Amino acid sequence: MFRISMNLGQWLGLSSLIISGYILWEIRQVLLLVFTAVVFATALNRLVKWLEQFNIRRNLGIIIVVIAIIILSSLFAGLVVPSFVDQFQKLLALLPTVWERLRSNLILLSETQSRFDWLPQPPSLSNLLTRLQPLLTDIFTNFFTVFSNSLAVILQGIFVLFLTVTMIIDPKKYRRLFLKLFPSFYRKRGDEILTLSEVALGNWLTGVTINCLFIGALSGVGLWLLQVKLVLVHALLAGLLNFIPNVGPATSVIFPLMVALLDNPWKIWAILIWYFIIQNIESYWLTPTVMAKQVSLLPAVTLMAQIFFAQTFGILGLLLALPLAVVGKTWIEEVLFKDILDPWDSVS
Repeated sequence: MFRISMNLGQWLGLSSLIISGYILWEIRQVLLLVFTAVVFATALNRLVKWLEQFNIRRNLGIIIVVIAIIILSSLFAGLVVPSFVDQFQKLLALLPTVWERLRSNLILLSETQSRFDWLPQPPSLSNLLTRLQPLLTDIFTNFFTVFSNSLAVILQGIFVLFLTVTMIIDPKKYRRLFLKLFPSFYRKRGDEILTLSEVALGNWLTGVTINCLFIGALSGVGLWLLQVKLVLVHALLAGLLNFIPNVGPATSVIFPLMVALLDNPWKIWAILIWYFIIQNIESYWLTPTVMAKQVSLLPAVTLMAQIFFAQTFGILGLLLALPLAVVGKTWIEEVLFKDILDPWDSVS
């Protein structure tokens, strides 16, 4: 009888685990929004803790941080956003001209190709368009899918904002609620891992913010010295896209190259050299200095995390791939390696 009850309990536990996994998979987008709020709350909490070092009470520190964010956001929206939108519209207006210039260069290359038979034959314009058409269709389809429902985007933003505010006001309450998901004997250890995850995520946020500001500033200065048009939009895009490793830096250089193609061809090489110098300074000096305490991620792990989270969650998953990987790495190291695998030999 005891054996039957144990088997029944095991089946009930397995069924509950499968049902829980299915529910979590179905609400994965909501969980991603919750994690977005956690990232924002972690950033704000770090600022509040910094103010507490000056003997400022937590409630007053929260008010100061919120007011400072509102003021900075208002200044950014009033001073930077209008110029950025204007320059971005001009950049979009240049796209047909850029395409026509590329087309003429391809035609010119095709006409002179007969003199250099040893070179491979470039694809014709029709073949190039045929190859690019499925890719462009997918890009515009995904873009339309993400931004078609404006009301849903607004509601999601309000949801994230509400969660962020409530988490920053009383983080211990949500921490205790999360720890109840663990068995009673593991809750103390789970609290320690949560602290490590918060520190790792905070260090990553600080480091990536400094990196983005550095990349944006140096890009703007270099493009201004090279007298490339639409400097503001190029600098902001370079800083923002640096938030996405691998994909972002490679994408950010495309826009100034498009403008340089219409202005002066020699600027194309100057821009490529300048962006190469910036990325090397960022990779070999700034990142090791600023992110010395950051959870280190191997380049292959970073790329796999981007592909996995982008395939699973879409655009938002791609944006949050790095913080998700940082938190996931912390939990895997602490739970799987230290608590399960490392003691295995000693226990046996």
